[in-house]
Amino acid sequence: MINIALCIYSAVKLKLIMQKIVIFFTLIQTFSVLGTADLEVGFYQDSCPNTEQIVRSTMEQHYSADLKIAPAILRLHFHDCFVRGCDGSVLISSSSSEKTSPFNAGLSGFEVIDDAKNRLESGCPGIVSCADILALAARDAVSLTGGPSWEVATGRRDGSVSSALDTFNLPTPFDSVAVLKQKFLAKGLSAQDLVTLTVCRSTHDRQS
Repeated sequence: MINIALCIYSAVKLKLIMQKIVIFFTLIQTFSVLGTADLEVGFYQDSCPNTEQIVRSTMEQHYSADLKIAPAILRLHFHDCFVRGCDGSVLISSSSSEKTSPFNAGLSGFEVIDDAKNRLESGCPGIVSCADILALAARDAVSLTGGPSWEVATGRRDGSVSSALDTFNLPTPFDSVAVLKQKFLAKGLSAQDLVTLTVCRSTHDRQS
């Protein structure tokens, strides 16, 4: 009976954690230097109706080849949103872009976004932003690992500015709890959001 009770407790706890992860990523996906007024579910319904299916199939293919890609995409999305808003600036390559920052060392999953972008460009050239692709891929990463899915509002425009100097506000493993709380508060996030991020990061570390 005790084992059954522990299993039930663990299942309920996991469900609550997954719900918090969904809420957390839904919240950070509204971060945008360009504002959120133009974001809407189904933004590409007319201009590129297969957008979400193409991103999903791309994620499925990469996930089947490497299970670690799911937490990697979540981390990539968070690092994008926390710096300049969810504008895809973490994806830009240059000698001094966010990619080059020591705070972004170890980020991976860029090839998934590139792959999805190439597939979308073949049918809908110049329509779907990389920022939206990353946001959709993060949602699919959660659902592919057994977590819930949710509707992602799209319509982001890709940022053109990416500087390693802007990454110093990213949370690091060396920050004290007080500093971490301060960094999250500056983004309108709570201590509970910090706990949720820790769960996501622990999942990434276990699967790395």
